[in-house]
Amino acid sequence: MKKITKDWLISAKSDLLIIEKILEEKDLTHQAAFHAQQAVEKSFKAIIEEFEIGFVKTHSLERLYSLVEKKITIKINTDVLTILDQLYIDARYPGEIGLLPDGKPSIDDSKELYDFAREIYNATKAITI
Repeated sequence: MKKITKDWLISAKSDLLIIEKILEEKDLTHQAAFHAQQAVEKSFKAIIEEFEIGFVKTHSLERLYSLVEKKITIKINTDVLTILDQLYIDARYPGEIGLLPDGKPSIDDSKELYDFAREIYNATKAITI
């Protein structure tokens, strides 16, 4: 594993650890969603670096996934990528605070997004070792 790949994975793991600390906090569900997006983004960027797919300056999970989908070994629900992309933008600014179509993410929503991010992180780790 390349050092840059390892660095991306360490950073992704940090986002997952943050989620674990705040997962039961109903006032922080939008932040859990934000960190889920970050963990997925960093996992995808680890794959891009490890397999020298190229330099991509984007936060779009859909765009990043289009670059790594042939390398990743699990089935990914692209609808969740779309949701995380929307939450990522909204969670960074006041007002919208990371809203799903039905409002702020619930604790259950946050848990599902965490599980999704953790699954992608684990799959990434498995293919980059």
